Amino acid sequence: MMKFGIFMAPFHRVGENPTLCFERDMQLIEWLDQLGYEEAFIGEHHSSGWEIISSPEIFMAVAATRTRHIMLGSGVVSIPYHHPLHVANRFALLDHLTRGRVMLGCGPGALAADAHMQGIDSTTQRKRMVEGVTAILRLFNEQGKISIDGSYFKLVDAHLQVKPFQLPHMPIFVASTISPSGMVAAGQLGCGVLSVASYAPGGLDDLMKRWAMAEESAAEHGKTIDRKNWRMVFPIHLAETREEAMNDIRDGANSWIREYFIDTLGTRVQFEEYPNQPVEEMNIDRMNGRGGIIVGTPDDAIARIKELQQATGGFGGILGLAHEWTTREKTLRSCELFARYVAPQFQGQVAEGVKYSNEWARENRDLMFGKAVAGILTAVQDYAQHKAEKGEPVPEMITQPGTRIRP
Repeated sequence: MMKFGIFMAPFHRVGENPTLCFERDMQLIEWLDQLGYEEAFIGEHHSSGWEIISSPEIFMAVAATRTRHIMLGSGVVSIPYHHPLHVANRFALLDHLTRGRVMLGCGPGALAADAHMQGIDSTTQRKRMVEGVTAILRLFNEQGKISIDGSYFKLVDAHLQVKPFQLPHMPIFVASTISPSGMVAAGQLGCGVLSVASYAPGGLDDLMKRWAMAEESAAEHGKTIDRKNWRMVFPIHLAETREEAMNDIRDGANSWIREYFIDTLGTRVQFEEYPNQPVEEMNIDRMNGRGGIIVGTPDDAIARIKELQQATGGFGGILGLAHEWTTREKTLRSCELFARYVAPQFQGQVAEGVKYSNEWARENRDLMFGKAVAGILTAVQDYAQHKAEKGEPVPEMITQPGTRIRP
């Protein structure tokens, strides 16, 4: 059964009140919890002004008190920024406090500015992530006396006083972008995958081959991986019509592309067939045309997810990329449309018994309507007879009803 959720970096335009941004993020997760979404992944960033949550664990802890069911994950903890013992202990504690509603998403660190501020060589981050997650897994799975003389940390006779609530540990995912390193790392570690750049140019290319890289890496390291632990991240916005959905988000999405990706990160959002297009042509319409986002009606979303299942060979879930491209009301409505009409198609909640019962009633409606009318007439006659036996007049509304029901 496919899972659905949100990947919350989050993205907030520079200049807003951060306190209110955090509160909107919380309220969005509360809404998703009420709608039955299964997962919410929260990011960690320390610079550049747009992604302003610095500690996913703290945010997850508060969100856990305001929700009932939704699983809460880091999306992701930048492992090279932390000592593995601290990450393992914090998530084990949070796992207990939430009674097993925690997931650990790991990555090397997405923003070069974050690593720069900490004096971390960006060329070492991916290797450090694998090294750190390997240590975390040992701390979760082994009883003690773990000693590691690592490249950026040391463990001497280390152990966890309290193991995770979920046994042997909470679900663990590794972020994967355009390069093969994320898939290779997931296979090496035997972890799930968060394909966080599925919407970017090139992000959808050769997805089946990318999963094969993870399987090959897992085999080389004596691990196993499962497609059910593969999450795809896409911006999603739904409305009653395709035109309405696109009009809802066009201005906000184009501002996001220009102000965040191009002006802040220096990214060139270009496509192979248009290698030198001007900035104003790097827009959401082109991204949507490439299939990197899901914007349209619920039926469009269903069709697109089925296409993705075919293109990838199968995966375990889709996470909507949290964005504020349109009004609050339209964003919440989009989430509701997805929960009501899209998710059930992939989770076995559109029961065949319900469809059969409706079709059966339609086929037999004349017979059933006749039975219903016969029941009403019998009740009227019984009441009239009862009044007559008591020597009382029968009310006019019974003998001459104003509305005739005909079978």
